[in-house]
Amino acid sequence: MNHRNPVERDIQPLFRQRWSPYVFDPERTVSQADLESLFEAARWTMSSFNAQPWRYIVGVRGRSQATWDDVFECLLEGNRGWAQHAPVLALGLAQNHFEHNGKPNRSALHDLGAASAALTFEATARGLVVHQMAGFDRHKVPELFGLDHSLAPFTALAIGYPGDPGRAEAEFAERDQRKRERKPLDELIIRGGF
Repeated sequence: MNHRNPVERDIQPLFRQRWSPYVFDPERTVSQADLESLFEAARWTMSSFNAQPWRYIVGVRGRSQATWDDVFECLLEGNRGWAQHAPVLALGLAQNHFEHNGKPNRSALHDLGAASAALTFEATARGLVVHQMAGFDRHKVPELFGLDHSLAPFTALAIGYPGDPGRAEAEFAERDQRKRERKPLDELIIRGGF
C-alpha cells in the first residue's frame, strides 16, 4: 500500500498505513485463514465486564454468496457503486444488554468500535483494507437476517485488497486520492494535556 498518513508524531507503522479506500480489487479474494484472523483480533478486544457485545454478519463473494448479497442489499445507493467490488461485506452489530444481568450495556457501541478497530489493524498488517460505512438501512437488517431487538446493527464493513485507481470509476478514484487530514491534537484534548 502506498498510502501513508501524514502524522505529526511518532506512531506505529500500522496507524500510518491504515486507510479506508473506495477502490477495491474485484479480482482478489480474501483467504479464509486471513478472515478468521481478522475476526480473531476482534474477538480478543477489551470490553466492559468482558461482555464482548459485538457480533458480525459476514458475506464472502463466492463462498457465502447469499449473505454477501443480503449485506449488499442493505447498503444505501451511495455505497453500492464502490462496495460492489469488495470481496467481503460484513455488518457489525451490538448486543444492547448485558447477558449476566440483563441491564442496558451503555458501552456496547464503544466495544463494537474497538473490536472493529482491532479487526481493521489486523487487516492492515495483512495488506488488506477495511472501509466502514454508516450508510446502510438499519431497518432492513433484522428483516433480512431474522434478528430480534437484542442486536442492533451499527456499521457495515467492506473488506478486501486495494484496487487500481486507474481501473476504477473516476469518482471513486478521486476520493482515494484526496489529501488525508485530521484535526490537530489541541482540538482533540479539551482539558489538561501532556
